[in-house]
Amino acid sequence: MNIGIYIYNQAEVLDFSGPFEVFSTASRLCKTGDPFNVFLISQSCEMVTARAGYQVMPDYGFHNHPEIDVLIIVGGVHNDEMNKPDVLEWIASQAKKVKMLASVCTGVFLLAKSQAIQDAKVTTHWQDIPDLKTMFPNLKVIEGVRWVDEGKLITSGGISAGIDMSLHLVEKLFDVALAETTAKQMEFSWTKNS
Repeated sequence: MNIGIYIYNQAEVLDFSGPFEVFSTASRLCKTGDPFNVFLISQSCEMVTARAGYQVMPDYGFHNHPEIDVLIIVGGVHNDEMNKPDVLEWIASQAKKVKMLASVCTGVFLLAKSQAIQDAKVTTHWQDIPDLKTMFPNLKVIEGVRWVDEGKLITSGGISAGIDMSLHLVEKLFDVALAETTAKQMEFSWTKNS
């Protein structure tokens, strides 16, 4: 299963590194093969400078990535991304194709701006909840939770909450035993319910 994580300049480092670690660790620990192929996608496949100057070379750009089964949109300083028609069009088109759509932190703003989601139950980083409610009043914003599962759509709170959500995705896409084994290997105290 191809897990594509969209990153961009000023993305929050743990927003993409946490889910990447979860899916790559789950595949490494799985005794029946590699269930997940996780990779990073940027708009152009050029070096991305995430928060605090952390430089990352994505695996693919919009022009050459493989088919995606699960698309994760990460948060960070997302304002510039919300004003890029190519980014919004790509997110909207991928949202129609993927089996599951997820966001970490303020990544939900990009999902909403692209109209990939319009009236779903969602969450985001606690600090950004007022802005999300104001900018996208049709969304049902849930406060005080680590993640919200709406079936095909899963959104998480900020930063480390993306790890909880990704473990939940491992459980949902494979099984709970692999998710628990992954959390133990990562020495992470998994919050299993939203």
